[in-house]
Amino acid sequence: MGDRKWGASRREFLKTAALGAAALPFVPRRGGAHGPRTAGEGAGFKLKYAPGLGTFEAHAGKNPVDQLKFMADQGFGAWFDNGLMGRPAAEQEALARESERLGMTIGPFVVYADFKVESFVNRDAAVHDMLTGRFKTAIETGRRTGCRWTLAVPGRYNLSLDWGYQTANVVENLKRYAGMCEPAGLVIVLEPLNPKDHPGLFLTKMAQAYQICKAAASPSVKILDDMYHQQITEGNIIPNIDACWDELAAFHIGDSPGRKEPGTGEMNYRNIFKHIRGKGYTGVLCCEHGKSKPGLEGEKAFLAAYRSADNF
Repeated sequence: MGDRKWGASRREFLKTAALGAAALPFVPRRGGAHGPRTAGEGAGFKLKYAPGLGTFEAHAGKNPVDQLKFMADQGFGAWFDNGLMGRPAAEQEALARESERLGMTIGPFVVYADFKVESFVNRDAAVHDMLTGRFKTAIETGRRTGCRWTLAVPGRYNLSLDWGYQTANVVENLKRYAGMCEPAGLVIVLEPLNPKDHPGLFLTKMAQAYQICKAAASPSVKILDDMYHQQITEGNIIPNIDACWDELAAFHIGDSPGRKEPGTGEMNYRNIFKHIRGKGYTGVLCCEHGKSKPGLEGEKAFLAAYRSADNF
């Protein structure tokens, strides 16, 4: 897996990525070596919901490969692991082989998300060197696993620096790292986070992320819409999806309040999922949330919640 070529040339990647989220460069097959799934194995879903590794330990045990098999049998077409970049290369490759065999997509992994440091907002040589190293590792992780998206949080804002300068610095830094990622076909997805749970962060709103993506002007700089965070920050989930559509590349799911499975809070995920599917979205929606119940019962509630929310 480590020496596997990524297929599309840089020119082909740039052409494809420019079409937006509905035409992302990596669209894996469905079904894999398991073949068609019967109703007894899990009826499948209309969208590519992606449980995280560890979600189904009570059902499948602690072996991540066994967890992937369980997810596939339940009908999930994707999975994610925020910490994928930190796993040993051999483990990454084993997960990628099983994921490919099952016909599953790997959702975004984190390249950088330090909530305590002013990073992208400044012109700091030491920070630049650190981030360059992290993006080099992200590119290698993408090559090993076939994952096309890596998540970045630009860090804290600088109280002593005008907001306009900070925005310009974020854009220039992203252009630099996008220049590394474009030839590899890796897309940086920016995640705005809410200021209640994470006060002091630079990136909080969808329109702000959209502005940055437009200024960076790269197919390797897009938005990850964490709908839990955006419900707290500004609401307007569906209108913001529409407004940012050409720069959206991935989603995170979590109900609010509580950040648990759909149906445990105030958000109408059935309508949101219906809207996203109606726009032709074929990418990943990571189930980045906790469970409302512990153990086996919590995993059963997780499955029931997604089958209910997907019933539109």
